[in-house]
Amino acid sequence: MCLAVPAKITSVQGNYAYAETMGIRQKINIQLIEEPMPDEHVLIHAGFAIEKIDVNEYTFLNDTLHEMVKDNEDESD
Repeated sequence: MCLAVPAKITSVQGNYAYAETMGIRQKINIQLIEEPMPDEHVLIHAGFAIEKIDVNEYTFLNDTLHEMVKDNEDESD
């Protein structure tokens, strides 16, 4: 199964950017998308930004991801 996670780009440096997902900052490769800019939202898979997404899609996916993590934590208790 493949999973892409939503992230917000915080800075761009050449072919790489820093993006934040659920409070975690990571360096990602941005060569697969056109002209990424800080404050834009992307989907990340295996360390690569694979697609730009709008803020509504980012919010929906981010909320869904948070719910999945919470549900998993609840099952562990």
